Amino acid sequence: MLNRVWSLFFIIAAAALAMQCLTGHTEVVSTAVAAMFESAKLAANIAIGLIGVLTLWMGLMRVGEKAGVVSAIAWMVEPLLRKLMPEVPKGHPAFGSVTMNLTANMLGLDIAATPLGLKAMHDLQRLNPTKSIASNAQILFLVLNTSSVTLIPVTIFLYRAQQGAAAPAEVFLPILLATLGSSLAGLLAVALVQRLPLWNLTVAAYAAVILGTLGAVVGWLLHQDAERIGSVSTVVGNGVLLLLVFSFVLIAVIRKVAVYDEFIEGAKSGFEQAIQLIPYLLAMLLAIAMLRASGALDYLLNGISGLVNMLGFDSRFVDALPTALMKPLSGSGARAMMLETMSHYGVDSFAGRLASVFQGSTETTFYVLAVYFGSVGIRNGRYALACGLLADFAGIVSAIIVCYWFYG
Repeated sequence: MLNRVWSLFFIIAAAALAMQCLTGHTEVVSTAVAAMFESAKLAANIAIGLIGVLTLWMGLMRVGEKAGVVSAIAWMVEPLLRKLMPEVPKGHPAFGSVTMNLTANMLGLDIAATPLGLKAMHDLQRLNPTKSIASNAQILFLVLNTSSVTLIPVTIFLYRAQQGAAAPAEVFLPILLATLGSSLAGLLAVALVQRLPLWNLTVAAYAAVILGTLGAVVGWLLHQDAERIGSVSTVVGNGVLLLLVFSFVLIAVIRKVAVYDEFIEGAKSGFEQAIQLIPYLLAMLLAIAMLRASGALDYLLNGISGLVNMLGFDSRFVDALPTALMKPLSGSGARAMMLETMSHYGVDSFAGRLASVFQGSTETTFYVLAVYFGSVGIRNGRYALACGLLADFAGIVSAIIVCYWFYG
């Protein structure tokens, strides 16, 4: 699957470059060459930036596992995860690392979510009978990451505030609804392919608790201003992070674990993972850079706009589509598209609001796939990319519907 997708990106980029040159825009050749070398530099910078974070969290996770804290956290959600990942045996460490990653994502703790996700992928890889092909559990975990719910998208609020939005946090509920649509679509797609038993009492009980908690959080947040939401979410997120760190170390000390030695052993694996990621990151970033620099995305947007107008539908959503189309490919690229849309059309315009919802409700699917699968050497992701992109598409459609519903 990845071989075909990677090749397809280059074929599309080559065709777009040829069309640009035929229409007299020969400067695109220089742009494409510059993008090629820039992608190599970016891959190395990302990997180097991950070295410290991965080393830190792999060391702390090793201490947390020896202290028994990770297994205690896993115990709370293991019944649900066992229904979703039936091939993972009871009590396996993967349940703890998966739970911690999904929790970090929900709290918006990106700095912790990625290393925790890589730890979870390595734990699942130990159970994988064919090391170069993604297992069912790994595919489900990746799709949950590409569509995971971020409970409070503080960064979106900050960008809107910087652009002068009258109510920076007003997009909170649309983002939550759109990302719930994305997550549900991703989960159902994987469940359908893997024939997972979602219709049972265990799943229903956990769904009721999760939805009840979300409802309570939403009810509280709707009565707060953006500044209050930002300060509370920052305190809660950082507080959870510090609580985990101190509980790992202090409980390990109480249980007479050699905390320093265990931390060093875990940290060594973090360094190795960061270096191993470079080829996989470079391959994906190179293909995406060619796609962007060639002008292929511009051709796609123009085609969508023309089709929508020809069919006589409201085309206001097309103005925000660059953010939606860029998000699966590049987080930084999508952020730039969102800010450009806000600046051009106005932060409180329909396009400006929709771009914010796009940014907060979908994920960088190709980046997550390259990093997570690349960290364990998986080359055949089977249907992971298809399910991840389906979740992205559901998030985009949900965002458009929700924004028309909220903003007319």
